[in-house]
Amino acid sequence: MATTDRQARTLALAHALSAAERGLAVIPLSRTKLPALRSPHRTDPGPGPAGRPCHGECGRFGHGVYDASTDPVRIRELFAAAPWATGYGIACGLPPYHLIGVDLDTKSGTDSSAALRELALRHLFTIPETVVVLTPSGGRHLWLSGPPDAVVPNSAGRLAPGIDIRGAGGYLVGPGSRTDHGAYTAAPGTAHLAPAPCPPSLLRLLLPPPRAPHPAHPPTGGHGQGLVQFVLAAHEGQRNTRLFWAACRAYENGIGPALVAPLVAAARATGLTEREARATIASAARLTGHRA
Repeated sequence: MATTDRQARTLALAHALSAAERGLAVIPLSRTKLPALRSPHRTDPGPGPAGRPCHGECGRFGHGVYDASTDPVRIRELFAAAPWATGYGIACGLPPYHLIGVDLDTKSGTDSSAALRELALRHLFTIPETVVVLTPSGGRHLWLSGPPDAVVPNSAGRLAPGIDIRGAGGYLVGPGSRTDHGAYTAAPGTAHLAPAPCPPSLLRLLLPPPRAPHPAHPPTGGHGQGLVQFVLAAHEGQRNTRLFWAACRAYENGIGPALVAPLVAAARATGLTEREARATIASAARLTGHRA
């Protein structure tokens, strides 16, 4: 093994142990950012319970994020089994932080930071001061803490183009890791911070929309009428924001398609054009995983 690889492995292990001291469960990663240990079940399904894939019940290493641990003895054993590891991954969704990673990518050709700012303006939230990890490609990982009862799924581009989410079952490349494309580093002034709580409005966007138990019927009042009135009460400068918020709530509650026409009419009454209103509603539908 080359001296540089040995140094990278030593540093990765040291950083991983330091992260574990903060309560973050870790696994060793290769230079490709993938788990360094291959599955022991490559040629067999594994002895998982009830016929499900094995998540480590067999007692061997190689189960990806399911190997993640905060136990320094186990972490050293994991790295000893993968001497080629030059980085480490931090498992998301586990206590005590229930980590959520917001990956602002730069490779898609979109301005993901601007997209996040637009979402923040539309949904009235602010990203708090938190851990920020700089990626070799110029992107950023924002670390946020979720509530224990919220299971945030992994997603790529669902929130907005260029924004990927790492949640339960996923992992983030830890600062101090070295990959084929360079090193991951903590942004200045953030390494000592704990992951800040995820703003409730952002968390609502990250969670899967609730499924309607029965087919939705056109609303004749109640919540649907309240959303329409919310749009009608908009003043200049907040018309589009109120329409977008109301449309998101409508789709999340299973009445989006039935409320499109009333929302468009309300938006036109406040001064928006039909084209502007329908574009905003379509954007809300996409962000909530629906089609307008």
